[in-house]
Amino acid sequence: MNPKKLVIASRESLLAMWQAKHIQGRLKTLYPDCEVKILGMTTRGDQILDKTLSKIGGKGLFIKELEQALQDGRADLAVHSIKDVPMDLPEGFALAAIGERANPFDAFVSNQYARLEEMPKGAVVGTSSLRREAQLRARYPHLVIKPLRGNVQTRLSKLDNGEYDAIILAAAGLQRLELDERIRLILSEADSLPTAGQGALGIEIAAHRTDLLDVLKPLNHDVTYACVTAERALARALGGSCQVPLAAYCIEEDGLLTLRGLVGHPDGSVILQADAQAPTAYADALGRAVAKKLAEDGAQELIEAVLKEQAE
Repeated sequence: MNPKKLVIASRESLLAMWQAKHIQGRLKTLYPDCEVKILGMTTRGDQILDKTLSKIGGKGLFIKELEQALQDGRADLAVHSIKDVPMDLPEGFALAAIGERANPFDAFVSNQYARLEEMPKGAVVGTSSLRREAQLRARYPHLVIKPLRGNVQTRLSKLDNGEYDAIILAAAGLQRLELDERIRLILSEADSLPTAGQGALGIEIAAHRTDLLDVLKPLNHDVTYACVTAERALARALGGSCQVPLAAYCIEEDGLLTLRGLVGHPDGSVILQADAQAPTAYADALGRAVAKKLAEDGAQELIEAVLKEQAE
């Protein structure tokens, strides 16, 4: 069935708009006779910039308004960075597709230093992510980690104003905005294991719109879907949210998935890691298996302690 008209709900930041236009382009190629429009919206997450995400309610802040538009029929689909999508979607919504993953890693951005190892004691690194913070503090305890919110442009201008000596951002976002020249170094898995779904785009619909499943299926990338499913299953099993320093990264080779998980204390004092392998068909079970390994090492207690500290 060829759709006549599709409306994409999107946040209005430059990066979100790039993502929406990217999907708009893909849909127009697939369905040349279809009118594909973008409905730009401002979300709560875009409005509250003076607090870290973990303090103001987490991932869902960026997508609630978009879901409202899906629910009342103003839009047919919403495009998200999958890493911003809560592990359990609210009732009445579904992920219709996950597109091919771009760069899944974090980028080191600095005007003074070429790499983290070069930074002197007391140098200030900006990141809004507890996951990045935990890993940085564990490896580079001499650095000062400070919160950093705002869209990509805001974060870069804070760096350029001298508020930070370096900042850590998702590489995919910078590359999509053609800001590659700002990247001094792509951080390895060892320095900064990515968050679940990093670098991949998800397409969300209202669950009752089953008519859209076949329409959007060509946007799905099977390998990315399997990897992200494993990563999100791990995060879901451990109650993963912005409030917890949790990383999950999966790769596929010849039909075999390898998933690495990490849970840490934001101060870097404890870092737990585990990994396992499974065929792509067992992505969800693989995520749960690695979560179980981490739980056996004390991840659950660590997460509870971190959440308690956050609440104080």
